[in-house]
Order: sequence, then C-alpha cells, then structure tokens
Amino acid sequence: MTLKNIRIISTATILPRNHHQNEFAQRMELTPWDLQLLLVNPTQRGLLFHKPNNSGFIQHLEATLSKTLDIFYPLAGRLSLIQNDDNTSSFFLHCNGEGVDFVHAVVDDGITVTDILNPLNVPHHILHSLFPLNGILNLHGISKPLLAVQVTELEDGIFIACTMNHSVADGTSFWNFFNTWSQISRAGVDDDDDDVVFKQFEVSQVTPPLVFDRQFLEGVVELPVRIPFSNDQIRTLMVMRSTDQPALEHRMFHFSKERIAELKAKANAEMGSDKISSLQALLGHLWVSVTRNRNLNADQEVVYMIMLGLRNRIEPKLPEQYLGNCATAGVVKTTAGELLKKGSGWAASQINKMIASQTSAEAKKRLEGWAKNPILVSAGQVIETVKVVFTGSSHRFDVYGNDFGWGRPIAVRTGPGNASDGKLTVFAGAEEGTIDFEACFLPETTQAMADDAEFMKTVDV
Repeated sequence: MTLKNIRIISTATILPRNHHQNEFAQRMELTPWDLQLLLVNPTQRGLLFHKPNNSGFIQHLEATLSKTLDIFYPLAGRLSLIQNDDNTSSFFLHCNGEGVDFVHAVVDDGITVTDILNPLNVPHHILHSLFPLNGILNLHGISKPLLAVQVTELEDGIFIACTMNHSVADGTSFWNFFNTWSQISRAGVDDDDDDVVFKQFEVSQVTPPLVFDRQFLEGVVELPVRIPFSNDQIRTLMVMRSTDQPALEHRMFHFSKERIAELKAKANAEMGSDKISSLQALLGHLWVSVTRNRNLNADQEVVYMIMLGLRNRIEPKLPEQYLGNCATAGVVKTTAGELLKKGSGWAASQINKMIASQTSAEAKKRLEGWAKNPILVSAGQVIETVKVVFTGSSHRFDVYGNDFGWGRPIAVRTGPGNASDGKLTVFAGAEEGTIDFEACFLPETTQAMADDAEFMKTVDV
C-alpha cells in the first residue's frame, strides 16, 4: 500500500564531480561477505527533518551529493557479472561512474512530521512511498544504481531516504556515506551559478580516504569467488519474486538511559557477572519478551540472530573507512520453555558468550568455507520450524549528527526492504545514551507486547 498523492517533481542522475574517466576503470572485487547478500534487498534508511527555510535546498543537496561521490565514487558504479569457463559466475564492482538516482517528490495528502513520528504504529504505507528502488534485489545492481536518494517534501518537513546496495556496503559504510554527505552539505553555500562554494574547506578534511583493497583475504579466499550458477541461472534469479510475507506491523520501542542501566544491572546481578553490556542486556530482555508474547509451545525452538560488525575483530583490523561488508550473523539457539524459565539475564549471557566467540580465526574460517560452498540467502526466506528474532544495524552509528545545514534529524526510519516477522532494527536514540528499536512483527505479536505490562514498563514511549 502506497500513497496515492505523491508527486515526482524531478529525477536526476548524479555523477561524481571531479573524477576522470580513467579512474572509473577500477575493478573492485566482492568478498564472500558481499556476495552472500546478492539475493536480499538493499539497505534502506531515511531521516526526517523540519523543512529548511532555504528554497534552493534540493539543488544544494544534488550538488553536495555529487561532491560526496568524489569520495564514494564506487557507489556511482554498477555490478558486473562474468561467465567463467567452468559454467560458474563471478561478480565485481565496476567503478564506471554511471551515477546514482536522485528523486525529488512532494506529498499532497497533508502528511506531516507528526504522522511519521507515531511510535505506536509506524505508518509504513506512507514510508514505503518515501523510499526509492523498492522491491529490487542487490543482484539488480548489474543494471540499476547502487545508490538512490529520494527527498520528499511533507507539509512541514522533509524526508531524505537512501537505498544502498547491500552487496557493496554494510551499515558502517552506509552511515559513513550519510555522515560525509551531511558534513559536505553543512559546509557548502549556494552561489549565483547554483554551484556550491566551500569556504576554507576541503573534502579531504571530512573523512580519511576510503579503503578499497581486499588484501586481508590473501591466503584465505581467492578472488574472484566462483558462484555455482551460470549467467542464465543468475538472470533467472533476478526475475524471481520474494516469498510473500504476511501482513506485518512496525512499532518503535524507545529505551531511556535510566531504563537501560536498570536492565544491565539486573542482567549482571542475575548472572553474578559484570561482563554483560547495555546492548546485550536489552537484546536478552527483548528476546524473552517477544518469545513470551508469541505464545509458543515450550519445546518450540527459538533463535536469536544478530548481525555483528567484524572490523575490530578480524586481524589485521579493518578501518571504519573500509568500503564493503564486514559483518557476520551470530546465532543463539534454545527452546521457548528454557528461555522463559531462565529469563533475560541468562539470555543476555548467552548472547555475550556468542559474541565473544566471534574471533578473527572464526571469521576467516567462515569466509573460506563460504568461498568453497557459496550459499545465497533469498529475500523473504522463511524458516517454518523456527521462531527467529533478528537484530541488525547498531546503536553506535551516528544518526542524529547528520545536520545538512538546517538542524539535526527528528527521527530515523527504515524502508520496506528485508522486512520480516521478528526483525528488530537498532538505532541510537535522539537523546544521548538512549536506544531505539524499530520492531517488525505479526499484528497479534505487536498487540500482545503492547498489552504486556511487564514489558511496557521498561519502554519509554
């Protein structure tokens, strides 16, 4: 369901400003971390702002995006598919400078900032229309942009939404791009030629140079990785539709600094420990609460899957400026009965142990294993026999520092991509020390959690 009265004012292809064509000949190899995401949807995040006073903000955003692409020029490229002589396929990122999409839209339905902020029932029928490139797979980066931006004017605000190919960039790379763009925008002012002037400002001052090389894989994985599908099979996968998902609801859960401290203290006290972190305590609390409100049989297997960043774990360490994916899925398994009996402190301790087990050796072992036996995870893939809770993103990403020159964001929201029952997307809250989760559940689970006094007393709406 989408908005009926959303008007597309303009569409443009934004190119990097200063790179020469010979620099676009660079071939960037894709790692197993990148390739395993080919059949899922791109990353979609959007920021809500009060409306700028400057009437030329669209032209300003286009110009500063072009400047940002001088740094993030691989995002202006496309994926390339090659057929190997053994009937396998390989992919690489071709930095050919074809550009990114920029859409300017206006909503005529009288939609306001307040409509987007509703925490009790996030209006995804509205939000879906505010994101570009809905419904595609990362694999479609062969022919479609790796990055698309949509800026939508609401009655009293604007929504800046980015859809970024997840086979090219993980959450760290996504927010590194967003942070850089907002810094460049904040530093620039429009002149008479509708260009952008940067006073006493160099783009190199915004961020250290990006890191593109894959030397850390030497001796672990031979690139390019060969995927056991022919070109024809790959192109067949491109037209396959995702598994139909049941109707899902989205809701924001906000945890204050004080509540988080209480949950952390409680979890550590229950386990006689001081090792459980604030986030781990929150995740354990949420896992128990979701499981309780799903009303499962005691012997039902339940799984918590958490995306873990590996930049600081793998040796040699990868810098924040590494462009690509550097994350793995960590898994904790038990039964509903055991989880509810042992409680949130125990759940948090199991998550703590799982995270501690993610060593550099383990990460490289997984990379090597995947390269030998590539498995592509499908968008909308449903595990019928297991009830999963999945957490992606990070509360460490700088969301609310993205001031484009007219003030901090009011809120962050996700797009429709990769929605599934039990998905919890974590963000830093607007106030320092707070944490927000955008939760995606079946309607009956959402209602049960709203009626759960034990859970709701820990949430600050």
